[in-house]
Amino acid sequence: MNITSESHQQGNGGKSPEGGMMRVISRACVYYAERYVPDPYLYALILTFIAFIAALIWTSSGPMKIVDSWYNGLWSILAFAMQMALILSTGVALAQSPVIKRALQRLASWPTQQSTAAIVVFLTSAIASWLQWGFGLVVGAIIAREIAKRMRNADFGFLVAAAYMGFMTWASGLSSSIALATATHGSALNIIEKLTGKLEGFNHTIFTWYNLLPVVLLILIIPIALSFMGPSEAEMRKVDPEALIREDQIEVAEQEKTFATMLDNAWPITLLLVLMGGAYIWELSATKGFSLNLDMFIFITFILGLILHWRPINYVRAFYTGAKTVGPILLQFPIYGGVMGIMVKTGLAAVIAQAFVSFSTAHTLPFWSFISSNIISLFVPSGGGHWAVQGPFMVPAAMKLHVDPAITAMGTAMGEQTANMIQPFWALPILAIAGLGIKDIMGYCIVAMVIGLVLYGGSLLIFA
Repeated sequence: MNITSESHQQGNGGKSPEGGMMRVISRACVYYAERYVPDPYLYALILTFIAFIAALIWTSSGPMKIVDSWYNGLWSILAFAMQMALILSTGVALAQSPVIKRALQRLASWPTQQSTAAIVVFLTSAIASWLQWGFGLVVGAIIAREIAKRMRNADFGFLVAAAYMGFMTWASGLSSSIALATATHGSALNIIEKLTGKLEGFNHTIFTWYNLLPVVLLILIIPIALSFMGPSEAEMRKVDPEALIREDQIEVAEQEKTFATMLDNAWPITLLLVLMGGAYIWELSATKGFSLNLDMFIFITFILGLILHWRPINYVRAFYTGAKTVGPILLQFPIYGGVMGIMVKTGLAAVIAQAFVSFSTAHTLPFWSFISSNIISLFVPSGGGHWAVQGPFMVPAAMKLHVDPAITAMGTAMGEQTANMIQPFWALPILAIAGLGIKDIMGYCIVAMVIGLVLYGGSLLIFA
């Protein structure tokens, strides 16, 4: 993505007479992020070497054991990488359908200033992420693009950062992998049930004061911060709206009417496939109960995309447009799989979790679960995989200290979503759709992370 700046001078940290202290802080973060945060691929490699050295120092694993753990981890994440690739491709294809596209364009036409545009993007992403994290990742970036097509007085990186900030609600929402696991009987990740024999439903995790209050406060406070932290007109890094429009255009060459083209446009084929998909969802809901897991989310997005595009060839063309964003995921997700392999197989993640448990009390255990989660999430950026590492230490500690294990589980989940603000792993889908690099958004996300740390950590200390 070609981003230009009319007068991008930040040698003084981006100070501006407008916006006060919040803008000074945000511009300082942007200034240093642009100069010291590497490409996400290099970020992943640096984390790999840090994990290798830490495992060598703090575990009994030798160099070859660590290398073996790294190599095996490379391939453990391939299925998930494919799921993420499909989330992107099917999500973008759905957004390209005439009905959804008009709705997004109408929403994108509301803001007329940079601050209100960022607030609209954040709120859209935050609500969508709370409902379903995959939906939030896609819709936030698409709304940012649609707004950038219409506004010439907005910093595109700032808008995309606002979209990623909304992702800080996902682990406190309906698709929280840790909360879902603790509520599911027989789940391999339901560590609480394995150790206590009890299920912890959403009434003990998601729908609690200590979880909902910081989410509400985040949705109120981040927009206020966004209204002050955006770059001034002279500092804006703008994107050519025409370039975004061209990238999203689906070129359709005029074709001769043949049997093949008739099949390409045969809507009954689409209808039959949609009916098959609908029948499966109906049967599943009636016999086993409906559950919106990652596979089902991709499937529903696929079915909706088919029906809204109506003609098969229209969906194919839209899907190809979305598939262009997959490259960064295919390159970097296996690297993170290697990092996770080192953290889990050598026991390094367990060492970190146990260190925080050792000095926790009944009052502070949820908070230290949250803090240790922020650290582990930098190396194991997967909610379910993260809980598999941290849970076996946090749940027994909670039982010993007579603390509700559900609270320590949610402390781990909250730490996951705040650490994401400086972890490029989950930013990759948004950056791929936007066509930006991590340094374009990291500075703003650091400010959001601090706000998240205060709100979620404070709630665990006061209300849990």
